[in-house]
Amino acid sequence: MIEFSNVSKTYENGTVALRNVNFKVEKGEFVFIVGASGAGKSTLTKLMLKEEDPTSGEIYINDFKLNKLKHRQIPNFRRSLGVVFQDFRLIPGMTVYDNVAFVLRVTQVSGKDIRKRVPYVLDLVGLQNKLREYPEHLSGGEQQRVALARALVHNPSLLIADEPTGNIDPELSYEIVDLLNEINKMGTTIVMVTHEHDLVSKFNRRVVTIDNGSIVADNRRRLQYAR
Repeated sequence: MIEFSNVSKTYENGTVALRNVNFKVEKGEFVFIVGASGAGKSTLTKLMLKEEDPTSGEIYINDFKLNKLKHRQIPNFRRSLGVVFQDFRLIPGMTVYDNVAFVLRVTQVSGKDIRKRVPYVLDLVGLQNKLREYPEHLSGGEQQRVALARALVHNPSLLIADEPTGNIDPELSYEIVDLLNEINKMGTTIVMVTHEHDLVSKFNRRVVTIDNGSIVADNRRRLQYAR
């Protein structure tokens, strides 16, 4: 699903964000990527979303070689992913239903399929009774669930969650990760980027730790041995 091979990133101002990063994420895995502010998590995420290009090394995601991806191919690549951001990015003037349906409408999915798919994913995230509500009337946790439903509505094989619990109360953070766990059990590969070590410690999942632009720990082998 994801492979970074000897990836480094240096910005034009001379800041070295990543140093020779190597890691793989296999189909069906749930992986936390953790690190303090400034460790390199944001750059790693931007590389996975093709918002930045590496200075050196190669990146493969969902059978796309990102280094060789042409500009016109980027939208097609991004449609192969589900992405959840910290700041929700919901459209204020649209209902919950329309915020989720919008993703399908812009890719010209039929109205019949939209009417079938949107209620399904909203039920999946526990918002079946909020279809006609507007974002301003929802709690932070509910808004993040809408964002999650929007990321899932086109049935991606890979979901990237970038600090998805950063703007919600701590007790709701566990609910969001529990929900991601359930989605993972249904077959979706999950990569969650976070700085919340306490949250990660509650879940027995693979943890990749990044510090000063380098991967300094990866508990994948220990988890495989435990199985």
